[in-house]
Amino acid sequence: MSETAQLPIPAKLAPLFTATGKRYRCSHGGRGSAKTRTFALMTAVKAYQSMMNGESGVILCAREFMNSLEESSMQEVKQAILSVPWLAANFDIGENYIRTTDRSVRYVFAGLRHNLDSIKSKARILLCWVDEAESVSETAWTKLTPTVREEDSEIWVTWNPERDGSATDKRFRKSPGDDCITVEMNYSDNPWFPKVLEGDRLNDLRRLDPATYAWVWEGAYLENSDKQVLAGKYRIAEFSDTLWKEAERLFFGGDFGFAKDPNTLIRSFILHNRLYIEYEAYGLQTELDHMPALYDSVPGSRDWPIKADSARPETISYLRRKGFDISAAKKWQGSVEDGVAHLRGFDEIIIHPRCKNVAREARMWSYKTDRITGEVLPKLADGYEHCWDAIRYSLDGHIKGRSTVWDIM
Repeated sequence: MSETAQLPIPAKLAPLFTATGKRYRCSHGGRGSAKTRTFALMTAVKAYQSMMNGESGVILCAREFMNSLEESSMQEVKQAILSVPWLAANFDIGENYIRTTDRSVRYVFAGLRHNLDSIKSKARILLCWVDEAESVSETAWTKLTPTVREEDSEIWVTWNPERDGSATDKRFRKSPGDDCITVEMNYSDNPWFPKVLEGDRLNDLRRLDPATYAWVWEGAYLENSDKQVLAGKYRIAEFSDTLWKEAERLFFGGDFGFAKDPNTLIRSFILHNRLYIEYEAYGLQTELDHMPALYDSVPGSRDWPIKADSARPETISYLRRKGFDISAAKKWQGSVEDGVAHLRGFDEIIIHPRCKNVAREARMWSYKTDRITGEVLPKLADGYEHCWDAIRYSLDGHIKGRSTVWDIM
C-alpha cells in the first residue's frame, strides 16, 4: 500500500487500527456506527499487507451461528473491497470466494458454534474477525483463541451489546488485557451516517421506550425494565430553551466525585408536575481548582441557589468563596428512598437530549437483583446515580422525609 493511499474509515476508529502491540482490536456499539463496514475493509487491508510481505494464509471471518454464506459477512467484505479501487485491483472476487490476485491469502467464513473443530485445521490463520459477537460463549472463545496462533496474528471483535456480563463483554470490554484495544462506536461517531437511517432513528426515538432506543442506537445493554428505578417515568425530548421562564424557579444540584466518580451539576425546573432536565455538567477526575469552570458551563449557575452533597463541606466552602450560592442539602435516614419516591411522583420526567449523562443514568440506574433467581430486590445498585443524586439534592425542601429529625451527614 503506498504512503498516499487513503482509507474511508471513521476518525474514532483510526487509533484502533494504528495502535501497536495489540492482538485484540474490538469495537462495540449501536446501529449505523459503520463499525462492521470498517472492520470488513480493514480485513482486506490486512490481507493485502500480508500478500505484499510474501505471507500466505487465511483471513477467517466468523460468527457464532452461520449456516450458509448468505449469513456470513462475505457481502460486507466484497462491498468494502470494491469501494476502494486500489484494493479491488489486488483481489480476485468470485461468487463464493475472495482471495488476493496471487492466491496467497484467501478468506474463510465459518460459524463458531458448529465448526470450532474444523477451524483448528485451517492453515495459517493470519487474522480472525468475529462479527456479531455478543452471543459467542466463553467456551467458544477459549477454544478459538489458541487456534489463531501464527506470529503476529490478531483477533478482531465487533458486537452490539445486549447483556451486561456476556462472555464477549467480560473479555473485551469489562476486563481487557494490555494486548487489547476497544472502542465504542455509535451512529453519532459515523461521519457518513446515511439520511435513510437518520429517518429510522428519529422514528425510533419517537416510538420506542428510552431503554430500547438506547440499545438499538446508542450501544446500551438491553436492560430489565423491572429493575430500572425510573422505568416508564422518563423520556428524552427537546423543549424550548425559554420554557423554564414559565416555571416558578430553576433548580441546581451538585454531586461531588470521589476517586473514579464524576462531579456533576444539573439544572432543572418543574412545570405542571413535570420535571424538565435541561443542562448538565459532568466532569471525570476534575481537580478542585477546575470546579468553578465546570459549574460555569451550566447557564445560570452563579445566579441561582445550588444544593449539593453535604458529605463534602470543604468543597462547598471553596465553591462559595468562588462566588457560587451553594449550600448542603439535608440528608436523613431513608432520604434516598424518599427522593426516589418523589421523582416517581412526577407525571413525567423530560430529559433534554443534550443531557446525555443524565439520560444514560436514567437508563442504567437500577435496583439490585438476586444473583441466583434474578428477582428484583428493594436495594439500589451503585454506579449510575451521580446525576440523579445531584437532582435529588436540588429538590432539597421539596422532598419530604418520613422523619421529623434531620441528620446532616
